[in-house]
Amino acid sequence: MSKRNIAILTIFLALLIDQASKIYVKTHFSIGEEVTVFSNWFLLHFTENNGMAWGFEFGGKSGKLFLTIFRIFAVFGILYWLISSIKKNTHTAVIIAIALVFSGAVGNIIDSVFYGVIFDAPAYGVATLFAENPYGELMHGRVVDMLYFPIYEGENFTFFNAIFNGADSFITIGVILLFLFNKQAFPKETEK
Repeated sequence: MSKRNIAILTIFLALLIDQASKIYVKTHFSIGEEVTVFSNWFLLHFTENNGMAWGFEFGGKSGKLFLTIFRIFAVFGILYWLISSIKKNTHTAVIIAIALVFSGAVGNIIDSVFYGVIFDAPAYGVATLFAENPYGELMHGRVVDMLYFPIYEGENFTFFNAIFNGADSFITIGVILLFLFNKQAFPKETEK
């Protein structure tokens, strides 16, 4: 399989997994609802945020718009990097890594750009896909998070209390691969 096709397949599968899981959780879980997947260390816990890590806010509505536009420009930079890496016949692991980072970024952009205009936000209960009365507007959607791994929970402390989504996972895996294959990803120019 060509590196171009590997990149396309990676992007397609990552986006499919990310969006299918988000849409499923959003249309089957109420905000804050939680189910145990494995013991007490892997839970699905539905929450949403405005697009920044750990639910941080960034300047209200205008900050959200700025963040979304910044991400869109960043995705074009990542896409350029992916295309040029394919043309340079870079190591397959690097192509997969860049494709995963690209997919994760696009997955969260989809939430931010479109979810406000295709979902409603009921006070209680589950959201409706393609709702008559959506909760927001274009470029102001909330990012769906659901993966929760509270590895250790003490009285006043939880180890790894972040709740994240598939897109975040793909970005993380891609960055780890880039770190592991950094010599192939960032080759040094040979001196002449």
